[in-house]
Amino acid sequence: MKRLLWSLWGLALAGLSASAFASPPSPPSPPSPHNRAEAVAIVKELRRVVSDNGVERLETVRIGGIDQAVSIRGNDRRNPVLLMLHGGPGWVAMPTSWYFQRGWEEYFTVVQWDQRGAGKTYVANDPAAVAPTMTRERMIADAEEMVAWLRREFGKDRIFVLGHSWGSYLGVELAQRRPDWLHAYIGIGQISNAPESERRGWRWTLQQAEHDGNAVAVAELQALAPYAVGNAPVPLQRLFQQRKWLNHYGGMVHNRRGGDAEAAGVRLSPEYTDADIAGMWKGNDFSMEHLLSDALTLDLTGRRSFQTPIFLFLGRHDHNVSSELAAAWFDTITAPDKQLIWFEQSAHEVMIEEPGKTLLTLVQQVRPIAARAGDVAP
Repeated sequence: MKRLLWSLWGLALAGLSASAFASPPSPPSPPSPHNRAEAVAIVKELRRVVSDNGVERLETVRIGGIDQAVSIRGNDRRNPVLLMLHGGPGWVAMPTSWYFQRGWEEYFTVVQWDQRGAGKTYVANDPAAVAPTMTRERMIADAEEMVAWLRREFGKDRIFVLGHSWGSYLGVELAQRRPDWLHAYIGIGQISNAPESERRGWRWTLQQAEHDGNAVAVAELQALAPYAVGNAPVPLQRLFQQRKWLNHYGGMVHNRRGGDAEAAGVRLSPEYTDADIAGMWKGNDFSMEHLLSDALTLDLTGRRSFQTPIFLFLGRHDHNVSSELAAAWFDTITAPDKQLIWFEQSAHEVMIEEPGKTLLTLVQQVRPIAARAGDVAP
């Protein structure tokens, strides 16, 4: 018995000794995502269209003689088509649409289009060959071709067109030139009188800097005076100096200093590869170089008669493109139906700043036009 007890005691000591010198257990691996690819895969799977009659396409379409990228997504292909015309020029909406668009897809077939010189379309073409075609008239013609292609592709007489910022200029042109192709036009960050918008944006920004006691900002802004004189193009260097401080004081995204969060969201886009993201920034610069100064000379206040319904979604705090001026212009226009909806917690990025209200407004105010025309899923 003593031998047995000593043997058991020896075994216990041996076990204690072994455990004392054993390596500590490895810490658990951190949960995914570990990198951009894993994060994008999660977003992609969450937003994958799995409905019975859904559509989920990412492709290029031959428009205006070049390959142009489109994303087409919706839960039911019988729903009305909604084409979004992005801003910038060159600031594509496709790579952040994963954030704001998913709800839209239950009620519309949503088309994101990277315009000539922008995003995936920039990457797919030779910039030197495209550069001579970067004109306002060519961009309008591209928009007309895209609407015509969507009408054929989905067998629709009419579609919705939503224009944001620079895209709101293209949208107004479409509404005037092809009203019979549209259920309605929706403007966000609507351009009206661009030169006056620039002057008001500069004055507002200077006031914010003075109130803030920001001597550096005040000096840099005052150095731009006189700013946006008449209807002359604003040199890009002067424009960027004004925008730096306007964005800093929330004139683009309300209560945020700039659009860094929105820009970072691009890196979670399932549609965009690393090469696309790098090309997107180059395309943004390329498009601004060729179109932006000219776009800031636009005065659309003479466009007052429309043959299609007009909706404006305006951010109350938008000083990037003056919502105050857009509202004044809206009061002067005639259309079969027109509605202005204010977004009280937004500046220029309404669909990102107030995505819930944007969805509700699209569904409750805009979509019924298509329903009355019989263009909705049963």
